[in-house]
This record gives sequence, C-alpha cells and structure tokens, in this order.
Amino acid sequence: MEGREVVVQAPAVAPSLADIRLVITDVDGVLTDGGLFYDATGECLKRFHVRDGLGMKLLEQSGVRVAVLSGRDSAVLRKRVADLGLGLCLLGVKDKAAACRTLMEQAGVTALQTACVGDDSIDLPAFASCGLSFAVADAPEYVRRAATAVLQSKGGEGAFRELADTILRAQGKQGVYETAQGYAKVMSEMAQ
Repeated sequence: MEGREVVVQAPAVAPSLADIRLVITDVDGVLTDGGLFYDATGECLKRFHVRDGLGMKLLEQSGVRVAVLSGRDSAVLRKRVADLGLGLCLLGVKDKAAACRTLMEQAGVTALQTACVGDDSIDLPAFASCGLSFAVADAPEYVRRAATAVLQSKGGEGAFRELADTILRAQGKQGVYETAQGYAKVMSEMAQ
C-alpha cells in the first residue's frame, strides 16, 4: 500500500443532552392536552400546565434557550409566550424544518445543540432537523417511533417539564429544581 494515503473519517458526533443549548417546543398536544375550547364569541381557550412554564424559565435561567414553535397562532398563545418572557417564538408555521433552522440561527446554536419536542405529524420535519427529538407519551405510535426518545408524560400534563428536568440533570444543574437553595438563586426571574 505504499504511496496510497489511508483516510480515516472521524466518527459522527452523537448529540447529547449535556450539549443542549436550545429546546424547541410545539404547543398543542405538548404544552396543552391538544383540546381546543371555544367560547361564545369564537375565542379559542387553552389549558397550560404551570410546571411546563416553570421548566421553561428554569432552562432559560440555566443557559438553555426555549423556543415556541406552533402551526397555530392565537391571542391566547401569544399571551402565554409573553407571560413567560420567551424571546424565541414562531407561530402559524407549517414548515417546521425551516422554522427550526431559523430558530437555531436566532439562538446561535447548531442542530447538535438543539432538542425539540412534539406530538404529531407536523412535528416530524422538526424531529429531522434537530439533534435530539422527544415525543410526548400520548403521541401516535409513528411519531414516537420517529423521536429520539419518548417522554413518560402526556401532552398538557407536564411533558415539557419532564424534558427540562432531564436536560438540567444531564448538565449537572438539577439543584435549581431539587433544592431550596438552588431555586432561591433563580426565583426572582420565575414565572409559571
């Protein structure tokens, strides 16, 4: 083999929860149970879980950005995002792959530093665009199969918080939610 150069390719880098710097979340079916309630005026009402909101703030205070990405747009959703003080948000989006790339660029992260969570077919392009993807427990089987992992919680029942705690634990930052002293360091910035 004299004269021939052997080229060895480095192994592909596997994404790790320890490296996550951005979490992109769907709304309906993840932050809510997927049900839509309409009042007499036609206004859509949604039920959000407060632990998910606190999980978002814990991530943000710990150096992990959170982005909301939804195929729907509504005043109530805009209000929830504003109440949580989240700066990364794309609503009314059908092409979630392109939206994920936009959100990653805005956050200054790569796909390997990004995780997403979803519950339905519209989220599959996001799954393919992010380093790690998570399906809620009650997602259809084909969505769960496409995800990197499946959460134990159903949509609207603390699924996002489960993921937030898992990421914080992987990054050695579980003290912000496990201890009074850890939480006290971030509590002035909290919203639920």
